Amino acid sequence: MAGETVTRARLSEAVYQEVGLSRNESAELVESVIAQISGALERGEMVKISSFGSFAVRQKGQRIGRNPKTGQEVPISPRRVLVFRASHALKDQINQGFAVASDGEVPAASAPVARAPSARAPSG
Repeated sequence: MAGETVTRARLSEAVYQEVGLSRNESAELVESVIAQISGALERGEMVKISSFGSFAVRQKGQRIGRNPKTGQEVPISPRRVLVFRASHALKDQINQGFAVASDGEVPAASAPVARAPSARAPSG
């Protein structure tokens, strides 16, 4: 997998290259789109981008968690979490590169990875 990250600067540069706006206008456009999406999510609205996916804010209630070191129960306060659900078109696009080759070989990136045995003591 490529270790590159898409940043605001890279998005602005892509808009500059593809659309032909000035670099400043491209940066303003990217910032405006991000601000619109962020604002909608802050208001609790769902954001749907065709052929890409949906962003939504979900409310999680209070629950009891456990400190893994001590085992002590700890209350986890209610909070809102951001959820992204990819569209089928995006999933298909991502998985095209991982399809089984015509000769039947599985690409290395989709081969199963062996896991080390768990170091946890048996619960009892």
